Amino acid sequence: MTSLHTTRVRRRRLGAAAAAAGLFATLLTATTAAATPDPGDAPNERGSVTTGEQAEARAAIAAGDIPGVDEIVHSSNIKHLANVPKGALRGTNTDLAFQGDYAFVGNYDGFVIYDISKPKKPRTVSQVLCPGSQNDISVSGDLLFLSTDSSRSDDSCSSTSQPATEKSSWEGMKIFDISDKRRPQYIAAVETACGSHTHTLVPDGRHVYVYVSSYAPHEAFPDCRPPHDGISIIKVPVKAPQKARIVNFPVLFPDGGNPGAPENPGVIETTGCHDLTVLPSEKLAAGACMGDGLLFSIEDPENPRIIDRVQDNENFAFWHSATFNQGANKVVFTDELGGGGAATCNKEIGPERGADGVYDIVGEGDDRELVFRSYFKIDRHQADVEVCVAHNGSIIPVKGRDLMVQAWYQGGVSVWDFTDSAEPEEIAFFERGPVNLDRVTTAGPWSAYYYNGHIYSSDIAKGFDVLKLVDPRTNPAQRVKMHELNVQTQPDYFDR
Repeated sequence: MTSLHTTRVRRRRLGAAAAAAGLFATLLTATTAAATPDPGDAPNERGSVTTGEQAEARAAIAAGDIPGVDEIVHSSNIKHLANVPKGALRGTNTDLAFQGDYAFVGNYDGFVIYDISKPKKPRTVSQVLCPGSQNDISVSGDLLFLSTDSSRSDDSCSSTSQPATEKSSWEGMKIFDISDKRRPQYIAAVETACGSHTHTLVPDGRHVYVYVSSYAPHEAFPDCRPPHDGISIIKVPVKAPQKARIVNFPVLFPDGGNPGAPENPGVIETTGCHDLTVLPSEKLAAGACMGDGLLFSIEDPENPRIIDRVQDNENFAFWHSATFNQGANKVVFTDELGGGGAATCNKEIGPERGADGVYDIVGEGDDRELVFRSYFKIDRHQADVEVCVAHNGSIIPVKGRDLMVQAWYQGGVSVWDFTDSAEPEEIAFFERGPVNLDRVTTAGPWSAYYYNGHIYSSDIAKGFDVLKLVDPRTNPAQRVKMHELNVQTQPDYFDR
């Protein structure tokens, strides 16, 4: 059963939105080139602001309404343990993955591996130069997966930027051997239609399936022409990753998906998916697909089956990411209003635009439906010079509660409780003040995830942060220990 129902809520007016580390770097020879961002990823600097906006920001700082430039503020139940500034890779920091005592951080210029065995003193183990937007990252055993979503001259780590209009251009998935964390080795690549903006791992015994999300086709792109209404599925033999290959491209939007504007003003047209999250223990997946939210079955991982599909044409602009609760009866979808390049956490935009949408999963089997319950958005208003947007987060595993930590770019890190789907509330936060006051700059946490007792954050501009959350509501999570965590492949933290 496939249904399409739309969230109907009151429309809001959309205003003008404009430790010390030891370093052993593995620098693969490459020519660093500026990544070409997709609509979901804005370049670092978005232009100047008016003198009036600068004055408003300075007045807000003087009044204590927002932190000062680069000033750190946080709730009393969070401690800032460490920050490791960027090293050799100067590009935008992106997503995070974990394995044992290591954290892996994507960067537009490659990726970095940190030793987090001592969370108060994280140490840089290696840095791999391999340019290619946005270098979304996952790990599985001895394999590391890296997404390339900008047109390159070839599939090597020494490639250069090349127009997507050229047939020889390459985009897709790269695979590394990380059995030696100090010296990762590039071993395989698979080209995918429209590149790989993000990807999600589905482990299946001797194989790992990789669900590749990409979008923004164009008639002028030989390898990315419309319609682009599905995802690429790569099958990777664990013991022979060099034999990785595409096994399917399931169509998720046989009707073409959300048409966007002008039919639905302010909504991005669906031309693929931005991000998928799977819950393997329940054979479920949730898709954040530009103008649409999906719930589908992955009982057959090569042939996912749509269960339900929803739209919110009142308040959602760009369905960005999805998170299941541990009970598998809720999904949180995020809205990347402004494409990660605008100030959207202010009074003018309001609490419903650019928010998280909390949905209950109601019913059984193929009759399950996504039912909208509420919005959640941080109520700590940011200055108009601060890019703020709902971004990547993870569940904090506490039995009987639905708790989540989430990145909001310059809105910082938020910890919130959605146990009551209709009344979510923030319970902790960490943030820095504006990077500067004379221009709108993209900065702040890209991803903020809970792993083995700590919150780890990849700050776009400031590097790698470690936070400690001390709160009776979240403390039980400290007893949950994982060997590996890719947040978009959600584990079953407890036996049910």
